[in-house]
Amino acid sequence: MLLFSIDDLPGLVEAAKEEGLLPRIQDAEAFARRNRVLLLRHQPSGTPIDISLGMLPFEEEAVERSILYPIGPISVRLPTAEDLIIFKAVAHRPKDLLDIQAIVESQPDLDRERIKDWVTEFSRILEMPELWEDIADLLGES
Repeated sequence: MLLFSIDDLPGLVEAAKEEGLLPRIQDAEAFARRNRVLLLRHQPSGTPIDISLGMLPFEEEAVERSILYPIGPISVRLPTAEDLIIFKAVAHRPKDLLDIQAIVESQPDLDRERIKDWVTEFSRILEMPELWEDIADLLGES
């Protein structure tokens, strides 16, 4: 995810092309403007890349809290386990719920209150109580 103004999207697409990342759908910029996700493919490897274009206070906070990990010659920012659970709770696909379960099992010291606060807030805003209801049991919050 990038904190990114949608107005700068053409520049991002051009910079991505210079790195071998090309749009993987027709009208990728229009799709990104509507859905705030730019769908690319790394041409040399064929790897699909989704770049979320963040703008919400939670997304800004998640970037601030992210952790820098060195991977070979580069460093990559990754979300905390709690913030990854929140992102996945909102996406709410069956795979995301399985991922949440695996994260909870591997991270016993999660800040469950943070997760509950944000997911219940998204549940309220989106009028989707199942966002919290479906993960409460996984967090031992039922």
